[in-house]
Amino acid sequence: MISWDEPLRTTLGAAAAKKLAAELDLRTAGDLLRYYPRRYASRGELTDLGSLAEGEQVTVLADVHTAYKRDLRGGRPGGRPRSLLEVVITDGTGKLTLAFFAKVGFHQKELRPGRRGMFAGKISTYRGKKQLAHPQYEMLPDDGSGEERAREFAERPLPIYPATKDLSSMDIARCVGVLLDQVRDLPDPLPPDLCERHRLRGLAQALECVHRPTDTADIRLARKRLKWDEAFVLQLALARRRRESAALPARPRPRAHGALLDSFDAQLPFTLTDGQVEVGEVISAGLDSVHPMHRLLQGDVGAGKTLVALRAMLQVVDAGGQAVLLAPTEVLAQQHHRSIAAMLGPLGRGGQIDGAENATRVVLLTGSQGAAARRAALLDAASGAAGIVVGTHALLQEHVSFADLGLVVVDEQHRFGVEQRDALREKAADGRPHVLVMTATPIPRTVAMTVYGDLDVVSLTQLPSGRAPVATHVVPARDKPHFLERAWERIREEVGQGRQAYVVCPRIGGDAAADAEEAPQAEEDGRRPPLAVIEVAAGLAEGPLSGLRVEALHGRLAPDDKDAVMRRFAAGEIDVLVATTVIEVGVDVPNATVMAIMDADRFGVSQLHQLRGRVGRGDLPGLCLLVTEAEEGAPARERLAAVAATTDGFELSRVDLEQRREGDVLGGAQSGRRSSLRMLTLLRDEELIGEAREEAVAYIESDPDLTAHPPLAEALEALLTEERAEYLEKT
Repeated sequence: MISWDEPLRTTLGAAAAKKLAAELDLRTAGDLLRYYPRRYASRGELTDLGSLAEGEQVTVLADVHTAYKRDLRGGRPGGRPRSLLEVVITDGTGKLTLAFFAKVGFHQKELRPGRRGMFAGKISTYRGKKQLAHPQYEMLPDDGSGEERAREFAERPLPIYPATKDLSSMDIARCVGVLLDQVRDLPDPLPPDLCERHRLRGLAQALECVHRPTDTADIRLARKRLKWDEAFVLQLALARRRRESAALPARPRPRAHGALLDSFDAQLPFTLTDGQVEVGEVISAGLDSVHPMHRLLQGDVGAGKTLVALRAMLQVVDAGGQAVLLAPTEVLAQQHHRSIAAMLGPLGRGGQIDGAENATRVVLLTGSQGAAARRAALLDAASGAAGIVVGTHALLQEHVSFADLGLVVVDEQHRFGVEQRDALREKAADGRPHVLVMTATPIPRTVAMTVYGDLDVVSLTQLPSGRAPVATHVVPARDKPHFLERAWERIREEVGQGRQAYVVCPRIGGDAAADAEEAPQAEEDGRRPPLAVIEVAAGLAEGPLSGLRVEALHGRLAPDDKDAVMRRFAAGEIDVLVATTVIEVGVDVPNATVMAIMDADRFGVSQLHQLRGRVGRGDLPGLCLLVTEAEEGAPARERLAAVAATTDGFELSRVDLEQRREGDVLGGAQSGRRSSLRMLTLLRDEELIGEAREEAVAYIESDPDLTAHPPLAEALEALLTEERAEYLEKT
């Protein structure tokens, strides 16, 4: 019996194993058996040869139309003249030339007009015609002895694998076939009763059908079974992690009535939305638990997540503990510190003359602080004088300590590594602190069930009343330059009414050494490097926005300078702020009503939505202009059109997911040499993932160690390599 870990050299031989390892990083039987076809072709399927793109690795089914051998000039001295065999193949809709410079006689015998075959290689162009030079091929039998083989090709779907220049789809199929012929009884991780409930095929049968299907029904049923393998084992890992977390000790932080939180609520100049109240009650109950809360708070741009998090922090402070807010950038940390201090007013000025009687203290801790301010912040955190500490990565340093850390709030958590979050959590004196993770990038349900599957998710979908709408338009700068001129006019109009504007660029510029890292070389298709803040700011100040107060903000500025620029912008002393994505999250200037995003096609969907959220934050309507040189009909323009069509971040999150690879979405949760998700697609398999999650919870609750299901326990152990187990342990 072949095991999943069986080295390919023992089953395929050293030469084939070496090539598979070098080209595709496939080293074991499990690696190869789980290298699934990208698509399927059939003998009756005619590939449109006319649509093949230069440089594309292709596998086509076609008939030999003509084969012509001719001698080339400059043959080998003293030897036979060099020959070239030119073969033209057709699929009925187009033609493609094959060129052979070696073994010409052999290929001429094989490639006779009228025969049909499979041809694989990389498309190139020679004298204006597309061709395959020395393609790999396999001819279909055309005599009586090959009748069975011909019928197989005629009736069976043909697997097309992701191939490389030196390893064709047919090579991969042959290697998989050799392996399948040796597989007799692979251990099946899925319990028989689960397979019966969901009508799933056995593992060995599923692998046979996905690689050597007899019809499309085979493919459909095989894919369903293999998707279940991936979804169920991953959900088992997450379910077990949730169960283990629920058993850990934590100090409960119950709500104290008549204390700081009640005072804060009483002074709010507005009414909480129903969503904020509901989510707040859920989080409040989690803080009152004897086990650590692990909750993900997601909400669209402007939904009021910071207010919800602040109310949770105040509950912990009322219960005698401290809360930490970890932000990814100094600009965002400073913004959070200012906004929290402003929202609390006298309630956040503990120990000061104008502080309220039951006030706490809010301190900021960043790496750029002066020595005196840093010492004071460290002392306030260590002594417990500061109930709320806001900071950046500086909070993670060993010498930072807390009197009683009860709650860790992580803003934009995807910007932090696992080790960084874990380092902060370990600063709790006893037990584990409660953890609230926030993200303003809405998450599709399937991602929430996988990437964040060990967190309890709550969502804010309702925007506070009074928020102004934001209109978004695509500005095709190359096709219609007068649209860009009008965009600058709109900014001047807004500023003329006392309002402010952002202009966002993909990179900083101005420094040759830094530009070498930041600005990619112009692409082969002629695209220029992305626009830069420093150059754009200077050009606008001297050109279309001359006379306005234009300043630049970017990550290369000193921290004090960045803070000074943001303070002046917030105070209305700057008309137009030209910035990088340093203003992507957390920046709150209600008077800013218009944003122009330059080279918008170079940003992702979620990032564009985040940037757009910086305008329309008050009662004034917002305007977002997506400036691009991408041609109409290009995928980039379609992406921008999707952003312009809706301000619903949850809808855009699905668009974003459709355009990204699964491995990118899963990130560290699927760290390791290769993602464990090869067949499962998060967007299309939502129902299946939900069913797998329910099954996983039931199995872990009844048998946490899976002692009654050894193959399933082995599959889970294989998924949880040391690196992945560490990730789940720290998440």
